[in-house]
Amino acid sequence: MSEKVDFLLVGGVVVTMNARYDLFAEGAVAVRDDAIVAVGPAEMLLRDYSADETVDCTGKVIFPGMVNAHTHVPMTLVRGLNDDLRLDVWLGYLMPLEREFVTPEFVKLGTRVACAEMIRSGITTFADMYYFEEAIAEETAEIGMRALLGQTVLVFPAPDAETYEDALVRCRRFIEKWNGHPLIQPAVAPHAWYTATPELMRACADLARAYDVPIHTHVSETHLEVSNCREQHRMPVVPWISKHGLLETKLLAAHCVHLDEGEMFQLKKAGAGVAHCPSSNLKLASGMAQVGKMLKIGLNVGVGTDGPASNNDLDMVEEVRLAALMAKAVSDDPTVLPARQALELATIGGARAVHMADKIGSLEPGKKADLVVMDMDGVHNWPHFHNNPDAVYSRIIYAAKSTDVRHVMVNGRWLLRDHQLLTVDEAAAKAEAAKVAAEIDAFVLKRESSPYNKLVLLSGVQRQESFEVQVKVPVADDKLVLEAIQKPELEIVKHSHYRQYDHYFVFGGGDPDAARLRYREDDYVNEKGEVYQTRTRLTLIGESSLHEFPNAVMLSRSRYLAPADRPLRFYREYFAPEKEVTVAKERRRWRVIYQETDFALNLDKILEPALPGFYLEIKSRTWSRHDAERKARLITELLQLLGLDPATAERNEYPEIALQQQTAVS
Repeated sequence: MSEKVDFLLVGGVVVTMNARYDLFAEGAVAVRDDAIVAVGPAEMLLRDYSADETVDCTGKVIFPGMVNAHTHVPMTLVRGLNDDLRLDVWLGYLMPLEREFVTPEFVKLGTRVACAEMIRSGITTFADMYYFEEAIAEETAEIGMRALLGQTVLVFPAPDAETYEDALVRCRRFIEKWNGHPLIQPAVAPHAWYTATPELMRACADLARAYDVPIHTHVSETHLEVSNCREQHRMPVVPWISKHGLLETKLLAAHCVHLDEGEMFQLKKAGAGVAHCPSSNLKLASGMAQVGKMLKIGLNVGVGTDGPASNNDLDMVEEVRLAALMAKAVSDDPTVLPARQALELATIGGARAVHMADKIGSLEPGKKADLVVMDMDGVHNWPHFHNNPDAVYSRIIYAAKSTDVRHVMVNGRWLLRDHQLLTVDEAAAKAEAAKVAAEIDAFVLKRESSPYNKLVLLSGVQRQESFEVQVKVPVADDKLVLEAIQKPELEIVKHSHYRQYDHYFVFGGGDPDAARLRYREDDYVNEKGEVYQTRTRLTLIGESSLHEFPNAVMLSRSRYLAPADRPLRFYREYFAPEKEVTVAKERRRWRVIYQETDFALNLDKILEPALPGFYLEIKSRTWSRHDAERKARLITELLQLLGLDPATAERNEYPEIALQQQTAVS
């Protein structure tokens, strides 16, 4: 008497991806409840089992559902927003937008759009890292996909947590609610070592061990990240995160583009999974991971699409094909990552990487019924050769398209039948996404309307109104000034010496609060000429309002101050100025008291552009016209005391002098 099951899938080529790589040319799969009951020749299963529904898969391939080992699914809603940028600049655009828009409703909608796309490309399980993961879990479970969902923990404020302590509390609650769910595996997701502190990483590792859940984090994605880690901590990324406990957990390490061999062995010893994301790494020019070497060492490698804002799709069929091709190119060896091994990375390899290989990744009795049925009769996949049974892997990896996916089942439930989504209202999701896109468009247009808006959204600013009386006079010989400063009429309160490197970004558009943005690096120099302290800052300098007095000028302008915690190249690409002016100078500064009045004296040697002699700047803050007039008279006296002629005063500021020099040279 035959055994009763829910479904019998019969007649197709069954690609099991089990340890023996069993293939059944005329195969069948039996499913009861949420699990696979039997896999084998169709003739045998039809004899031994009777089903409520028999699905004819003739001319098709049945294989395990694919595992997207790393993504950020709600980012479907910012797909294509800012492309062709470096990773750090792209994040500079993205993170302020996320702070503005990301809510539980936002991530649920983004998840619906993403799940529709992933199901259509044969993905049954995905590993996510984002904000409000409890909302993503609700939506994913309702749709019926399987997922490892990592609640993001950052050292700075995020859309769902003001502090990393708040994020850890949210993560703990998320784990307690969802751990043990049949479809959802909660995880802890410290974004990356460079957005964490040692204390944060140790707290994440402790939390993951306490609940026996995975950690999902970015590792060695870019050259810059790796060089920064070596410079700051005197070790590569993997030893650094290992030092703080991450390798003592069930680790899923995303990207791993720039690992050395020792780091690969460390990850293997720890049983970590690696998520290889070829499209994203190529698009962001992050590099090409040494997947062939990782597999030779024995690492658990899966394939991930990364987020749809940096890929820009969630097409796993395309991703696995690219992984196979890229591995050959980077190793200069066409035998590296052959088709069967590429499909392994997308199925059982991905399952190992996300620490779910005991449940999914292969078609075997006892495993969860997560599977894909793919058409093989498209013109792009024709004809078929049968002299080598492994040719089916080549057809799947090198010729198939995501549009060939006909049926998808997860946990014994159909999510796609005959190309029709059963658990997502695709049209409604697209319509809602269009409304969100319109709101984001309006936000971005406002942000891009001025450098001030971009600066505020990037890091916040402190406004400072500046009123000062100043004069700038060329000096042929600095020795005369240095001697004159020692005169008894001047009381020296403070002396400092530093090198200033100023990069002025000049903008058009008539924005009165954005005449220029200055990126300044101050290198403070001690008596031995050694740099002992460095400071970087941004100053957005509004257009100046000038009032001239005899031999001096009163300037009135707005300044917006912000920390400069990113490299100059980032700000150049983020602000995209119309032109850039560089001024480098050696500055000796004295704060002096003359006639009971405070003045700053700056003796500057302009190094770039190289100018002869020196300039002496005399400045003093002011608050009224009467005070400005008095200080202008004192500045004239000071110039004469220092042996300088007030009539030689230079009216232009250093950026204008530099521009004049550039024009003269050209």
